[in-house]
Amino acid sequence: MTIRFKLLGFLLLVLSLALASASAQSARPAASPDQVLSAMQAEMQRSKSQLKLEDVPAPYYLDYRITDIDGVDAQATFGAVRSEIRTRIRVLRVVVRIGDYKQDSFFHQGEGVVDLISQGDDVLALRHQLWLATDRAYKQAAEALTAKQAQLKQFNLEQPVDDFAHVEPVQSLGDLVTLDYDSARWLPMLRNATKLYTADPLLESCDARLTFQAINRYFVSSEGTAIRSGQNFYQLQVEATTQAADGMALARSKEYAVGVVQQLPSAQELQHDTAELLATLKKLRDASVVTDEYRGPVLFSADAAAAAFANLVGENVLGVKPAPGQPGRTSGAFATSYKARVLPEIFSVTDDPTIASFAGQPVLGHYEYDDEGVKGSRVALIENGKLTNYLVGRTPIRDFPASNGHGRARIPASPPGPGLGNLIVTSSAALSPLELKKKLIQLCQERSLDYGYYVETTDPESTPRLLYRIWVKDGREELVRGATFDGLDEHALRNNVIAAGNDVFIDNRILNIPHSIVSPSILFDELEVKPADKSRDKSPEYPAPPVAGKQ
Repeated sequence: MTIRFKLLGFLLLVLSLALASASAQSARPAASPDQVLSAMQAEMQRSKSQLKLEDVPAPYYLDYRITDIDGVDAQATFGAVRSEIRTRIRVLRVVVRIGDYKQDSFFHQGEGVVDLISQGDDVLALRHQLWLATDRAYKQAAEALTAKQAQLKQFNLEQPVDDFAHVEPVQSLGDLVTLDYDSARWLPMLRNATKLYTADPLLESCDARLTFQAINRYFVSSEGTAIRSGQNFYQLQVEATTQAADGMALARSKEYAVGVVQQLPSAQELQHDTAELLATLKKLRDASVVTDEYRGPVLFSADAAAAAFANLVGENVLGVKPAPGQPGRTSGAFATSYKARVLPEIFSVTDDPTIASFAGQPVLGHYEYDDEGVKGSRVALIENGKLTNYLVGRTPIRDFPASNGHGRARIPASPPGPGLGNLIVTSSAALSPLELKKKLIQLCQERSLDYGYYVETTDPESTPRLLYRIWVKDGREELVRGATFDGLDEHALRNNVIAAGNDVFIDNRILNIPHSIVSPSILFDELEVKPADKSRDKSPEYPAPPVAGKQ
């Protein structure tokens, strides 16, 4: 994914990170009294007592969510700063539900009114905006309830579970946070990292980017819940691209995502890591191209395994209620897998938003309360290979009538739905990385294969970026390029993984809902590796300009 700056893309990223769950830093006490919270609570009480249209039921539930985001996005390329933009927005979302917990006005995709509101602390101004948004949301809910009831009658649909789960109200007023950003420190780091492009004239891009944010959230509901919380999010990313002589496009990137600015790399560490990243691109240009199809043992590093578990397990343990009339307990590949085996028996998987670190490293899926006002909890999802639970918010699914504190909004404007916190994969029979490599070679010997494959890193879609042949004869590792997997799916993960490592990789992810995947390395008994699409990008028609002093 390119990190070239686009204003629209940055604004969307600002929103997508707004619910990042990292440890709160740079804390500041709220103003006394908190004007934002006061306005929300006062208008909520007024709405509860006065919101009623003729011939329309009064709401049985309302909530207000305000997300206050202060962020900076800066980028550098080829040794120069390209942009530095500071953004401050305050997003309001108002939800009004008509009906009752059993059946209400919410459709499958959810309803609600979203608006950008003023950043000041004028209580009257805030209440005025809340009032107008509540009025619109109530009218919207009235129309939605009529349409939903008509749909249910038209298709004669039964409703096996409630529309909304009841919870006990909570009061939690945490400190607010401020942004920790020093332009004089960070911009030179970005410039100097991307200036390393001069060591390789065949690089076509060399970019670095930072995205820092301070996020303060307010949530008030008609049930009596009032939550205020703050958290920071700090991300650095470097990326470079090149092309091989045959035109194959090659890319490498590295990200650092933490909740405490001090946990980011130093200037020296960033230089070192960027230099290593650029060196691998040189090696990839010279690497052999995969031309033969292979079916046999494949070893995934913990890094590569994390991407596989994210795609094949993380997306499928979300308890997403199917659309009206659709069969299944949830949507996704595990919709009918409750109490069935979905992984080898050596694996167990939990999701735990209550922790801020794992094995001494920060994780991003930490939060105390989710975006529906429910306390986050550790959930055992897969036990000894068997699916025993789903992640559920306040929208129940069959056999899961209550929230387990995983209702999370992908952006402040969206309705909360089931989302990951910290997905942790563990194995009851872990081997060392060296033992896994020996086992790979042994399996290849037994099948008269000259080599097996080792995957060091992949892209987010699990396409290999650093792939090595492990030669049986001498254990030599040979870097190759231009390969993809065939059949890397839930079936392969369930039936073909035969061993796991005792190592750990933490994949901190920020897209959509910030979360973390914790994974060991894994060994597939059999997986197909085949040549990727043979189409090639067109190389530049003439060489890059010379580096200073080299004509």
